[in-house]
Amino acid sequence: MNFFEHQDQARRNTTKLLVLFGLSILMMIAAFYGVAIALLSTQAGGRGALWQPGILFWVASGTLGFMVVGGAAKMAQLSQGGHSIAQGLGGRQLNPLTDDPAEQRLVNVVSEMALASGTPIPAIYLLDDEPGINAFAAGYSADKAVIGVTRGCLDQLSRDELQGVIGHEFSHILNGDMGLNLKLIGVIHGLLLIYITGRVILRMSYYSGGSRRSKDDDKAGGAILAAAMAMLVIGYLGVLGGRLIKSAVAREREFLADAAAVQYTRNPDGIAGALRKIGQLSAGSAVASPMAETASHLFFGEANGSLSFLGGWFATHPPLSERLRRLGRVPVPGESAQAMVPSSPAAAEESLVMGLHGGSQTSVRQGSAAIAPPSAGQFMTALGTTDARRLDQVRSLLAQLPPDVKAALQNPSRAAELVYALLVRTKPALQTQQIEYLAATHGADCKQRVGQFYKYARALESGQDLLLLEALIPALQQLSPEAGQRFMQTAKALSQPGGRLLLSTYPLQLILRKRLSDSAARPPESTPDTLQDHWGDALTLLALLARVGHSRPEDALYAFKLGISQLPGAKKQPSPNQLPPVRGADISASLARLEHISPKLKQAIVDACAHTVLADNDVTPAEMGLLRAVVITLDCPAPPFLA
Repeated sequence: MNFFEHQDQARRNTTKLLVLFGLSILMMIAAFYGVAIALLSTQAGGRGALWQPGILFWVASGTLGFMVVGGAAKMAQLSQGGHSIAQGLGGRQLNPLTDDPAEQRLVNVVSEMALASGTPIPAIYLLDDEPGINAFAAGYSADKAVIGVTRGCLDQLSRDELQGVIGHEFSHILNGDMGLNLKLIGVIHGLLLIYITGRVILRMSYYSGGSRRSKDDDKAGGAILAAAMAMLVIGYLGVLGGRLIKSAVAREREFLADAAAVQYTRNPDGIAGALRKIGQLSAGSAVASPMAETASHLFFGEANGSLSFLGGWFATHPPLSERLRRLGRVPVPGESAQAMVPSSPAAAEESLVMGLHGGSQTSVRQGSAAIAPPSAGQFMTALGTTDARRLDQVRSLLAQLPPDVKAALQNPSRAAELVYALLVRTKPALQTQQIEYLAATHGADCKQRVGQFYKYARALESGQDLLLLEALIPALQQLSPEAGQRFMQTAKALSQPGGRLLLSTYPLQLILRKRLSDSAARPPESTPDTLQDHWGDALTLLALLARVGHSRPEDALYAFKLGISQLPGAKKQPSPNQLPPVRGADISASLARLEHISPKLKQAIVDACAHTVLADNDVTPAEMGLLRAVVITLDCPAPPFLA
């Protein structure tokens, strides 16, 4: 199953979620209807009819409306995606430039996994007041994901164990589980709302009980108390229904995420060690936050065991023993038995710059770089995945960075200057124009520092410039709003000297725009979802990719037509006899529209893009870089090393 099929499966799970939600509502409506009929029968001296459609209508309308409004209100609160979840759980967002060793180790582990998988480095939240071992990933898409980790993870886990936990959470990011999990929070809140309201009314009745002064008041208070008790008891059906829904949707995904963590790290002892420590620790994986029940299905381990006495059906996670047993049967590709030995928990001291670490069981291969280009099929299979080899390559590149480049990862202004160096071209006329612009807008000192970075930038191998750019994003995000706006203006000017689009720098420009955009973390807007609605957008992308790497017009046209042939319904469309013109504004508009189409449609377009670039089996770094940048812009994780 590839990245796009995982996304579609997550959408199908939404249907399953809605069915279970509907069944839970029917049970609660039936319970409220039974209470209403019982009260009416009591008032009528036991002679009331059992079937009263009018009563059923009002009970059903009131219950359904109450739940839907409550769930919709909760979803509105979640408009900021993973950030609102992490903050609601008491999380503190870590500064990626932190100098705390334990926090920096966490930043390093998350950053390495993100770079190896081709996703943006997510925001990281630390739950300082949680001594248990737990973590979660939340967000509407991989581009807006956040990672949350409890203090217990930092205090109790070795680097390998922490990496196993983070690998598990990245599986949820890559497999499209996060969007479903956020929808699940809104749905569950609707089910819990009746129970919560009953508790609130009971609490208010308790504190206002002494203020009643007449029998009529006592009678009214008794009715309110009875109604609150009914809401509490019937609402508990919602609590149980919510747990059943979370269990049905989430438990099997936990097994898959455990297995994925082994594939990503080639180290089953890392995640297994974390699971064993949960079993040994008195706090286990418990999360004390009041929001733990609502978000319990997001976590690495069981966050709230209050319903464990009802059996495994109501558990959001499989038993630790079963997870460990299944991990013992997960195949570990390409690893010798000797390399399976876990590192000591007393790992070597963590460097403050990611990529220089200790305590990892995986050796770093020096001089790793991108190898031969993949086929179109291999490219599609690689999307949304990672493995230990890619993780090694990322670590290798980061470990070999010169001191001044490592410092740029921790300094926003130096990070900006390093990006400028990546954008400076080798052609003398263009380079002179770019350098003069830098000197005029940022001064001679900036020009000199960019010149020093330029020597390193030119020595980078294929694909490493985009990887380095991704590593610089957390530092760039720390720029002040004014500095950030000035940086983007400078980057655009360097990418398009004289207003002319340079295809060699366009991938960097696309990724900068994508990673540093101010778009909210809300769910994607709905757009027309057929290829016919986006046929012109698809042709714009294919024409752009066909123009890169082909010096002869006939070769570019062949690549363009090959890409078109991969699109569904291509035979019904007129075959173009020449490449359409490509303008920067058209490309940006097409990419903006294509960002919000369905995963299945994205798969068809990305596959056509891959066939266009790989048509001649002679792929230049510029072609592969542009392909990766286009794919990343469409919210598809593209690993930096695909061979």
